[in-house]
Amino acid sequence: MSGRLNLVLPEVLSNPYPHFARLRRDSPVCQVEPGGLWAVTRYADVMHVLKNPQVFSSAGLQRSMLPSWLEHNPIAHSLLVMDAPQHGRARALVSRAFSTSMLTRLEPALRTTAEQLVSALVAQRTVDFLPALALPLPAAAVGLLLGLDPSLFPRFKRWSDDLGAVSATSESDHEGQKRIRHTIQEMEHYLREVVAERSRAPREDLVSALLQARVDGEALNDAELMAFLFLLLVAGFETTVNLLGNGAVLLADQPGLLERLRAEPALVPAFIEEVLRYESPAQSTFRLTLEEVELGGVRLPQHSVLILLLGSASRDEAYVPEPERFILERPQRGNLAFGHGAHFCLGAALTRMEARVALEALLPRIQRLSRGPEPLQWTPSIQLRGLSRLPVEVTPA
Repeated sequence: MSGRLNLVLPEVLSNPYPHFARLRRDSPVCQVEPGGLWAVTRYADVMHVLKNPQVFSSAGLQRSMLPSWLEHNPIAHSLLVMDAPQHGRARALVSRAFSTSMLTRLEPALRTTAEQLVSALVAQRTVDFLPALALPLPAAAVGLLLGLDPSLFPRFKRWSDDLGAVSATSESDHEGQKRIRHTIQEMEHYLREVVAERSRAPREDLVSALLQARVDGEALNDAELMAFLFLLLVAGFETTVNLLGNGAVLLADQPGLLERLRAEPALVPAFIEEVLRYESPAQSTFRLTLEEVELGGVRLPQHSVLILLLGSASRDEAYVPEPERFILERPQRGNLAFGHGAHFCLGAALTRMEARVALEALLPRIQRLSRGPEPLQWTPSIQLRGLSRLPVEVTPA
């Protein structure tokens, strides 16, 4: 390849997979733009990095979340960027509150919400799928978990988009920088009010549970609590939005998939897993080399920042046969959409449940989902893959 691939070019963001395939073939570990990051593209190399945190530190992710132009970003101090032993302590505190029983209590309310949203979607016939279903359902889930004011739910998409755009915002984009700073201030102001209220009067919600959680007598400090709430609002919301939107594109473009799922609803979990592999909502993560190390035949200096291209690894020919095909009943080997090891996403079960509930409400009510010829508009992020809008026409069942 001549020159470095620029991951934030519009033509790369719109369809990164041919570019990833060339990198896997010709330069599986190489420097890319922006910033001279070292891209890791093959499944085996990505897994090697994720399995060896003593060499490849999660602090690499902090650099992507806290560029030189951004003075403050709570997510840059969250679980995502911690190494042992700090990570183990914080995760233990959070996971005790983020329990299976809480998700079980949440599902009936989400199912009711999904059925109401689908009824409105079917009645309209021509809709933008995102605000019709893909946005409000995960907004309701996060809002119910945290006990947030429903009037704020429409803000979640803007908040998530702005925080997700940090790593793709250039030094010269002063307007984008200003918008992101304002969003962080807005989120922090609101969440501090919520925390103060729950401290005075606890409820049956995740914020109250996090305030009360203890491991060996220790609680989350204020900064850790704020960092996790930011993380949940952004990652817990955006991942599901993108999973539902990306899945809807596949159902529209491959009508046979929709027909098969309508006939065999037991295949819905398999569909979700293949969407997570084929069009992963999470496209990359970052690591920092703590020492000079060889990876994929390339010597990497100490303190090199790696971008692990999860979307590339999930389409590695050495990992799965025919990776460019969406195969509904593909044997599952696990996927990288939620990470691996100590940093495996705490919200994976929630995201899968939300997607299952949405599809179980949608599939019996529609015969066909169609979209127009206009090109898809992808959000400008090298870490997340999702649409900014998805106009569809619904044929009721």
